[in-house]
Formats: sequence, structure tokens, C-alpha cells
Amino acid sequence: MIKKMFKLGILLFSICWVTLSWAALPEFTDLAARAGKAVVNIGTVKVVKRPDIRGFFRGLPQNHPFEDFFDQFEKFFGQQFSRPQKQRSLGSGFIISRDGYIVTNNHVIEGADEIKVKFQDKHGDKTYDAKIVGTDPETDLALLKIDADTDLPTLKFGDSDKIKVGQWVVAIGNPFGLDHTVTAGIVSAKGRIIGAGPYDNFIQTDASINPGNSGGPLLNLKGEVIGINTAIIASGQGIGFAIPSNLAKNVIEQLKKHKKVKRGWLGVSIQNLDENSAKALGLEAPKGALVASVTPGDPADKAGVKAGDVIIAVEGKVVENASDLTRKIGELLPGTKIKITIWRKGTVKDVYVTLGERSLHKLAQNGRPESEVEESVLGLSLRSVRPEEARALGLDKVRGLLVTGVHDGSKAALNDVRPGDVILEANGQEVNTVSEFKRIFETDAKKKKVLMLLIKRNGQNVFRTISLEED
Repeated sequence: MIKKMFKLGILLFSICWVTLSWAALPEFTDLAARAGKAVVNIGTVKVVKRPDIRGFFRGLPQNHPFEDFFDQFEKFFGQQFSRPQKQRSLGSGFIISRDGYIVTNNHVIEGADEIKVKFQDKHGDKTYDAKIVGTDPETDLALLKIDADTDLPTLKFGDSDKIKVGQWVVAIGNPFGLDHTVTAGIVSAKGRIIGAGPYDNFIQTDASINPGNSGGPLLNLKGEVIGINTAIIASGQGIGFAIPSNLAKNVIEQLKKHKKVKRGWLGVSIQNLDENSAKALGLEAPKGALVASVTPGDPADKAGVKAGDVIIAVEGKVVENASDLTRKIGELLPGTKIKITIWRKGTVKDVYVTLGERSLHKLAQNGRPESEVEESVLGLSLRSVRPEEARALGLDKVRGLLVTGVHDGSKAALNDVRPGDVILEANGQEVNTVSEFKRIFETDAKKKKVLMLLIKRNGQNVFRTISLEED
């Protein structure tokens, strides 16, 4: 009898525990139904010209044995091979205003000749032509506009600063062309820097995100957009990244008003502090952005900022590192007068700076990005070479990228790229900034499936070739 009652007690406890566990899980059905109406599928068409097939046959010697064959090949197939080809791609987006403004990723619509937007539910049978209002490649955001014949459902931005690691989130998008797919997970981490650009500050989530989700919303349980899904790690599962809504709101507002984004500019090259450099400078912790150089005539120079200063706060807000400073300055408009707090030779000092305007042209002229945060590409930690390092590295002038680290087991390590190497060229093109290296890697090396590096090592030039073929 006692055994039976004991077993019954265990059974009742198990049932109660399972019931309470299920009750603790959130319900996503209403959220998916409400938010899904404002999520759109974005299809693009890009016309790509094929190479002229005749170019392959020019220059043959007279009476070459293959001349007749190539003449016949060109006659029957040349026109077909030279026709433009249409490349199609899919992505996601979401509506932010009833009159048809839509947020998505820049990489979803970049270079597109046609952009089509498709809705869920009653709008699902109709496709709208979309126009690009503005784009911001540095944050990978874009704003589109459609002309609809009715008021449209919308989503609102939430406060991404308030989200917490472990909180539930929902992603809605178009992965692999599967219309309006809903996935759920948690916020895995905040403030992730993945080398995508100067304003990296991603939300990491384990909500399933795949190709085609790009541009879609990451929602909290209130149905507010707290992130824009934008990146994945191809070799990982359950690892996705979203642009925080607080960063996106400022960008989207500027795109809507001005069709482009204006950002503040200090005119300094900066780097992170490590424990040793912080100790040498008399700082209690390695926080702040160390000023490596100041561009003559730029705002920081006019305000009296000097190389060796450590910028520890902007408008009273603590600067954690070089990337954090770049984001804080980038969020401010040109012409804004701000207070910067610096650490100089053991003394805290406030200086007032009227910001200039950041531009890609200005960055190119300076030969390096404003932030010299070491960024990782292909297992390499890279940054621009500094003037004071050039002679010691065997360079006749300031140029190239310094390899500050090589990840164990990476393709770079397996092909004998070493810390201390200076990369002068990638696939025959000079590189002086990490962004240039990334561009060559993404647009040329991945296409050819090989990356050839010209390296300066111990005063000598050497080549190292890295295969990008899948193992």
C-alpha cells in the first residue's frame, strides 16, 4: 500500500512539474500572426554581362589548327554566350510606415536592377516594385519605398539597449525562399564584433537564421523590432547576428530625411589598450581609446588632442575601447560640439571638439580607417602599419597591413603566414586598410577560390598562396 502511494506521489509530482515547465514557456502564435503581416519578402534581379566569347579567340596565329573550330564555335554559340545573364536573389524586410517605407539590409539589394516586394496574407498575391530611398553600406542597412493602394501593417522599433542575454526573441524572414518562416530563440550575447565594419555591435542569437533571413526583424515578445537580422557564421549552427535597433533607428531616420548618412569625424587614428600599455600610462584598467596619431587640421587637432592621449569618455559616457569610440562619434552629426575627456600623463582633461564629417573619400586620403581596431579575416588579425613602425618592418614607406595574430589551425596558419608579416598586396592589389583587404577577399579571392599574398618578412618579399576551396 505504501509503495503504491509512493509511486502515485511520484507520478503526480512528475505531471505537475511537466505542466509547470510547459506553462513557463512563452507562446509565440499571436506574435507571429501580428508581426508577420508587416514582414515582406524581397526579390532582386541583377543583370550581369557575360564576357564577349570572341575575346577568347582573338590573337590566334594565322592557319592555327584550331582556327576553323573556333570560327564555327563562335558562329553557332558566340551570341548565346555573350547575352546578359539575370542573377536572382532573395531576402527579407519589414514595413515601418503605413505609406510603404521598408527596412532591409544593404547587401540584399546592392547592385540590383529590379527590386520586388511580396506580402503575406491578403497582400500575398500582389507584388510591388520598390525603389531605393537610401543605403548605408557601413552598417549594412537600406531603406526602400513602395507605393501601395492601402494602409500597410507596420512594426515599431524597440530599445535594444534594454535587452538582456537569455531573453526570448523571434525572427521572421524568408530563409532559402521559404515564405514567412518564424523561428524562436534567446539573446545569446550583446556587443559582438565580427569584422563586418567599423560599427560592429551585433546582437547574437540562437534563433535559427539562414540565407534569406537577411533584412528581417528580430523581435522581442512585445512584437518590437530590437534587431535586424544580417549575418550568420556559415560553419556554425545556432549562431546568428542582428544589427541593434538603436543603431538602426538613427541610420534609417537619416536615410529617410537625407537619403544618406552623415557621421561625425574626429581625425584621429586609435587603437585598443592592453594591460601593459594601461600600466605604462598609469591607468587602472585597459579602457579607452589610445590616440596613435592626429591628422593635422582636423577637429581633434584643432581641439588640442595629441598622440599618446587616451580618450576615456564622450559627453560623459565611458569609452570602453577604440570600436566603442568610433560608434559614439559616428552616431553624432557633423558640426556638433562635444566634450571629450582624455587621460594625459596621469591627468584627466576635458577638451571641446566641433566634429567634422566622416567620408569614405577622407578615409582613403588618410590611408587608414579612423579606428585601428585589429580585425580578423581568414584567421588573421590585421591592422594598418603605423608611421613609427615602417622602418623597423623593412618598409621604404608607410604601407601595408601588419599581421598581429594568426589563429591556430586556420588556413592562413597552415600556409605559413606569421605574426609580424606585413601584407603588401592581395591578389595583385595593394592593401593599406582592413576594408581594402576585405573587399578583395570578398569580391576577388572568393570568386577565384584562391588568395595570393605578397608579404614583407624580415626585409624580404615572399609570396604565400591560400586555397579557399572547401576541405
